[in-house]
Amino acid sequence: MNVQRRLLPNTAALAAFEAVARLGSFTAAARELDLTQGAVSRQINLLEEQFGRRLFERDSRNVRLSPAGEIYAEAVRSALGQLRDAALGLMSNRHSGILNLAILPTFGTRWLMPLIPDFVASHPDITINFATRIGRFDFARERLDAAIHHGMPDWPDADCTLLMRETVMPVASPEFLASRAIAVPADISRLPLLHMATRPGAWSEWFEHQGLEAPTGPGMQFEQFGTVAQACMAGLGVALLPEILIAGELQRGQLVPAPGQPMQSRSAYYLVVPHDKRGHLPVASFRDWLLGQIGKEPAVLAW
Repeated sequence: MNVQRRLLPNTAALAAFEAVARLGSFTAAARELDLTQGAVSRQINLLEEQFGRRLFERDSRNVRLSPAGEIYAEAVRSALGQLRDAALGLMSNRHSGILNLAILPTFGTRWLMPLIPDFVASHPDITINFATRIGRFDFARERLDAAIHHGMPDWPDADCTLLMRETVMPVASPEFLASRAIAVPADISRLPLLHMATRPGAWSEWFEHQGLEAPTGPGMQFEQFGTVAQACMAGLGVALLPEILIAGELQRGQLVPAPGQPMQSRSAYYLVVPHDKRGHLPVASFRDWLLGQIGKEPAVLAW
């Protein structure tokens, strides 16, 4: 029992250690935990005495993790996260019904969120926690169970279930196009082009699809489609946007198609599930529901 107790420090000490490790400051950790700096320091000293290892290197100005502390901090961060998730499940009386889902910002708010009430109604025992992520990430480190991802089905150690293909089209505000002599796709190359940072080659691909050479000049760059759409409506230029994400603006006439054919993107939308979450019931329930909303049979690619 003595050995077991030595290996299980109290959670207050672990919380203090995690805060100092993350913030790099005893003062900042004390402020976050609503403790005195001396109390935080005592908790760290207790841990170091308990394990007989120095967890931090200290000098007159800085505090940083020791090599042993670096390794321990990774494990403590994960363990505290699991304890928080377990507490949330216990408090909500939904022990097996937590789904931590990463979503794309615009796709999530414009396409997925209007459908979520149906999932909540049909799966009252499952609670979804949403996180916004763009691009790949470490599922274990982020403590996420699944992700809606736009790209190629090549996520390592995960199953990629095809949700839908994507058609993009050049659009601008009606006032912007009306004030310029735009008749054919080649005319677009003379206009200010708005770019998505996550899709740097999209315009080149579209011009190639039209049988044209892409312009080489710079253009405004944005991180989210919602911001690009707003920039278009403000008359800042022409953007290449997914039709599914701007259906409302097109219907209301806030955005109109510019000359040129729409193009199916090489990338697509996928539900990505890490291999160690294949048997997680909330993930399976969400996947089946999502495919039912889309009306497609699953096409799973494992890497």
